[in-house]
Amino acid sequence: METAQIKSLIESGIPGARAEVSGGDGKYETTVVSEHFRGLPAVKRHQAVYATLAEYITGGLLHALTIRAYTPDEAPNEAPAKT
Repeated sequence: METAQIKSLIESGIPGARAEVSGGDGKYETTVVSEHFRGLPAVKRHQAVYATLAEYITGGLLHALTIRAYTPDEAPNEAPAKT
């Protein structure tokens, strides 16, 4: 699985999301910024990201995913650009 594919799945599955993805060999890290996360606790934010990739997780193509999920105003400077 390629990082660009993971990025595309996350961004198309979460309204207004901007994602950065790194890693390989089934182990990836992502930072996702979306207004959709406003008011959601961390576990719900992570569940939203996992839901966009469920097919690949259950299929074994994605083994590990570290998630950092922010609203636009929470995002650190290195997070994907706010839109």
